[in-house]
Amino acid sequence: MKVLGIVAEYNPFHNGHMYHIEESKKLTGCDAVVCVMSGNFIQRGEPAIINKFARTEIALGNGVDLIIELPVPFAVSSAEFFAYGAVNILNSIGIVDCISFGSESGDIRSLKKLAEILVAEPEGYKDELKKQLAGGLSFPVCRQKALEKYLKLQNDSNGDLSYLLETSNNILALEYLKALIKLNSPIQPFTVKRISNSYNTPELTGGISSATAIRNSIHESEIAASRQALPLLAQQILEREISVGRGPNSLHSFENIILAFLRHATPQELENIQDVSEGLEYRIKNAAENSGSFDDLLANICTKRYPKTRIQRILISLLAGMKRVDIEKFMESGGPQYARILGFNEKGRELLSIMKKKSTIPVITKASYYKSSSDSLISRMLEIEAQATDTYVLAYKNPAFRKAGQEFTQNIIICR
Repeated sequence: MKVLGIVAEYNPFHNGHMYHIEESKKLTGCDAVVCVMSGNFIQRGEPAIINKFARTEIALGNGVDLIIELPVPFAVSSAEFFAYGAVNILNSIGIVDCISFGSESGDIRSLKKLAEILVAEPEGYKDELKKQLAGGLSFPVCRQKALEKYLKLQNDSNGDLSYLLETSNNILALEYLKALIKLNSPIQPFTVKRISNSYNTPELTGGISSATAIRNSIHESEIAASRQALPLLAQQILEREISVGRGPNSLHSFENIILAFLRHATPQELENIQDVSEGLEYRIKNAAENSGSFDDLLANICTKRYPKTRIQRILISLLAGMKRVDIEKFMESGGPQYARILGFNEKGRELLSIMKKKSTIPVITKASYYKSSSDSLISRMLEIEAQATDTYVLAYKNPAFRKAGQEFTQNIIICR
């Protein structure tokens, strides 16, 4: 059986995701699809619009056979750690033959060439990157400028590939490829060219619309308008979750919680969070004491050097009780400590059976069994996940669903 791996957030699952799955199946000739999916918080430092089990249910009904959760320390991280964590899981479970990801370029050869340079980090590139970073701009901007100058000096026959770093899906594609190289993985990469619009286009553009536009429509109570961009099952489950008061969640749902956490935290506690450096803890602390809303807070913190997504990831790390030392320990130990199953269908059940024999990391189908694991890294990763979920459910409009401990009581999704 040829198995395809996909990394996704499905926030929410839309027609563009359906297109990617269908095209990936054609491109790879696979027999089954395994997806590593972000849980209740996503890479941009935001809560998922509906919870991970509802999103699992939708994906299993639309072409995915088995869903594995990307642990929150990697799900709410830079593109590099996000991609590394997900690819590491796909590589570790021992059943995945190929991976497919979307990109604006659709050119796997050029993407692989640039990924090789980024992994090798030749001296000329590293020197130029240091010069760019001294200018005070964000790392992504400095990296692109450094690569552009390095490639021009090399007079490479491939030309200037730095343009590939201008768009978000290309950037993630490069990080997936970098992870495959670093892991010396046998998984073969494929890419599907993105169609229609940018991932962050704010307005609906018909049957293929960006996830940003769809979320905006839902948050503005215009879910009917977004139906054109959603498969039927996604519409039904979204409407079900919203009708019972389990969504839509947004960062604004945590406005007062975030301000309270920040006001009670010391600068030293903030300094211990991943991505807090160069005195940023004092800027965050000052902003919390002088802001009355979440929008004010971001406006008072963000700069060109400290973009919005970086600050939001820091805030989610604070809510989840996640520290820099946690990330360092997880990375030192190889990355994600387990493959936590969120759901599967009949074909996925077969994959799960094979995976349990081949995986080099524990395969978890019942999180409560590992709650007090003798492995300190597994128990710590689950502890962070549990705190993240306990916080996530506080945004539900229906108080009946806000109880703590759901990380260890929710059953996985089985579709027959």
